[in-house]
Amino acid sequence: MIDKIKQYIDAVVSCELTKFDELENFRIQYIGKKGLIPVLFNDFKTVAPEDRKEVGILLNNLKNAVQDKITQVKNLLESLETDSGHYIDLFMPVQAEAGSRHPLSIIRNKITDIFSRIGFTVADGPEIEDDWHNFTALNFPEEHPARDMQDTFFIEKKPDIALRTHTSSVQVRVMESQKPPIRSIFPGRVFRNEAISARAHCIFHQVEGLYIDKNVSFADLKQTLMYFAKEMFGENTGIRLRPSYFPFTEPSAEMDISCHICGGKGCNICKYTGWVEILGCGMVDPNVLQSNGIDPDEYTGFAFGMGIERITMLKFQIKDLRLFFENDLKFLRQFEASIT
Repeated sequence: MIDKIKQYIDAVVSCELTKFDELENFRIQYIGKKGLIPVLFNDFKTVAPEDRKEVGILLNNLKNAVQDKITQVKNLLESLETDSGHYIDLFMPVQAEAGSRHPLSIIRNKITDIFSRIGFTVADGPEIEDDWHNFTALNFPEEHPARDMQDTFFIEKKPDIALRTHTSSVQVRVMESQKPPIRSIFPGRVFRNEAISARAHCIFHQVEGLYIDKNVSFADLKQTLMYFAKEMFGENTGIRLRPSYFPFTEPSAEMDISCHICGGKGCNICKYTGWVEILGCGMVDPNVLQSNGIDPDEYTGFAFGMGIERITMLKFQIKDLRLFFENDLKFLRQFEASIT
């Protein structure tokens, strides 16, 4: 009898009750008129005199365990009741919501995949850079406005150390450590001291690319970017290149794509021009090659850079850049279907 009572106590302690009807069945089973405990107390008179003390203590422990279990579970279930009279079942299987990638991650992965198909590898570098990698090695003159405090976040007490303003700094590190041919892209986060608005932010993301080899021409650049535009925005996408200026490329150009919203007919996205600017590009300036230990008489190359936010806004027709940083679930849940 002693062993049986000990087993009953263990069963009561380990018993899990999650509903009121389960609790009532438990009560009837143990302390109802015909329950286990009344039966055991009735059988107590048959216990040998030498065992009665131990059996009596165990019976009281069993009775107390049952009463404690009933009180504990009852209080828990009552505390979980809602206004409608229902309670939350803590033992129900969890209905977890499917997660999704952030829209910027979706587009970054898409861009990386497109260029990896044509032989571009991915390289990364530090977000805190020195003046050489962020400016000087890229042919920025000393008086260039990008070096000013209004454009750059400099580290306090270290005027030659700053948060990188572009991922071009990774290009410098790759050119320093690798010999041509070089064919890499550089995705990452960059920082500029700008006012936050629907079209600008002090933090944003870029993907830059670099290709250096013998006999690389502007035609190679154009064909590479044409391939990217068609893969990203559709086979019917057209591009145009407009002359521009960047310290690290010569000649330089801005690249527009035909508006995929209106098909080039004109809408508010393209400001009724039929074209949308998406990136800057050009042939690597010989001074940049020479500064990084590459012979400009033997090698040529091209570079390009685009904002991931810009591409994402065009791809998903998002009008406010700030949405990318606010963690609004209503906004982020729009991208649950994507697994890219």
